[in-house]
Amino acid sequence: MEPKQTSFEKAIPVLASLDIARTLTFFREVLGFRTRHLEDFSYGMAARDDVEIHFWLCDDKHVAENTSCYVRVADIRALHAELAPKLPDLQDVLKTAWGMDELYVIDPDGNLIKFGQSRGEEIPQDSQQP
Repeated sequence: MEPKQTSFEKAIPVLASLDIARTLTFFREVLGFRTRHLEDFSYGMAARDDVEIHFWLCDDKHVAENTSCYVRVADIRALHAELAPKLPDLQDVLKTAWGMDELYVIDPDGNLIKFGQSRGEEIPQDSQQP
């Protein structure tokens, strides 16, 4: 008898932060997330709808500047309209070759937060599946 396998429920990215309070303020005031943190600000959490992003305190900016996460959204243009007044350098929505419309935000620590909405297009399957 094979052992029972569990199903995965969700993945939560854990990004580096040089200053948890500053990071959470950005996610709350700019991106519209609810936030919490440990009393000593060594760890923080941000949530919006069904998305969670966590943050660990790090003293190496290089780590954060080489990290990203991807968040799927229902309406990328509505998100752009929400964020544009708060982020003057925000670029327009980008149409990708892989069937997504995307928007990129860099947080105060250098983490790249990619937001994407599917255009519902069929993406060709790789002929060499792993």
